[in-house]
Amino acid sequence: MKLDIQNVSKKYSATKYGLKDFSMQIDKGILGLLGPNGAGKSTLLRMIATVSKPTNGTIILNKNNIVKDPNYMRKQVGFLPQDFGVYPNLNAFEFLKYMAAMKGVGGKNLTTKITQLLEGLNLLDAAHKPIGSYSGGMKQRVGIAQALLNDPKVLIFDEPTVGLDPEERIRFRDLIHQLANDAIVILSSHIVSDIDTIADKVAIMKKGELLAYGNQETLINSVKDKVYETTIDRDLLHEFKQKHMVVHSLIKGGKTIVRFISEHAMEGASLQNPTLEDAYLFTTKTS
Repeated sequence: MKLDIQNVSKKYSATKYGLKDFSMQIDKGILGLLGPNGAGKSTLLRMIATVSKPTNGTIILNKNNIVKDPNYMRKQVGFLPQDFGVYPNLNAFEFLKYMAAMKGVGGKNLTTKITQLLEGLNLLDAAHKPIGSYSGGMKQRVGIAQALLNDPKVLIFDEPTVGLDPEERIRFRDLIHQLANDAIVILSSHIVSDIDTIADKVAIMKKGELLAYGNQETLINSVKDKVYETTIDRDLLHEFKQKHMVVHSLIKGGKTIVRFISEHAMEGASLQNPTLEDAYLFTTKTS
C-alpha cells in the first residue's frame, strides 16, 4: 500500500495557490500533517480523497492514477472533512445506514458493524436520539464512524479531534492505532499534541508547500541544542518575545518561565530536550 503524490498544485487564480508543486510518498501507518491555518492541509486531503482535482500533477495509489480514475480511490477511502455535516433529524443508526448505502456498503452484517462502530466510539447509548441533539464532540464521533464504514485502506481525517474532550481523544487515538496496521492513515491538525502521540511520520506544511517530512526523531533533531529555558521578570516578557522565538511561557508570581529556541546560548538559560512542538515552531517560523 503506497500513495505517491507527484508535483501536485492547486491554483485558484493567477497568483493564488492552495498547493504548489507538492510531492510526497506515503506508506502504511499514521502520517501526521501539521501546519498553521491556511497551510493547504485541507486542500491536499480533499484531492487525495478525490473530492477536488489538482490543477497539475498526479496522485498514484498502488500504481493507479486516482486523478484519472477517482473510483479506484473512492472504493477504499474513508474521509472525515473538517466541515463534516450531518442530518439533524436522523439518529446515528439511521444516518450511518444512509451513509453505508451511499458508499455501497451493505449485507446482513451491516447492523452489527454499525453497532460495533458506535460502541467503539462511545455512542451506543445515544444511537437512537436525533443527531441534532448531540454535542459537537458527539457529532464529530459520528463523522469518524461514517469514515470507517467501508473498512477503508486509506483513512483521511481533517482536524478530527475538534470538539472532543480528553477522554474522547484517547479513545480516538486507540482506535486509529488499531486501524493503522493495515491502512494508510493521514491525520491533519494545527495542534502538535494531536500528532506527537500517534504519528509514525510527520509532515510540516506552510503556504501550500512541504517544509519537512520524516519520522519524529529526525524532525526533533533539527532543533537539538537550540532549545532553552530561562526565568525573566514578568514585565519583560513582551520585550523578550520581540528578540527570541518563544515556544511557550508560564507566569509564576512576578516571574515568567520562558521556553525559547535560539541558535546561540544565552547566559543564565538552561539547555532543554527538544520536542516536536519545538521543531514545528522552528520550521514554520524560519521558512
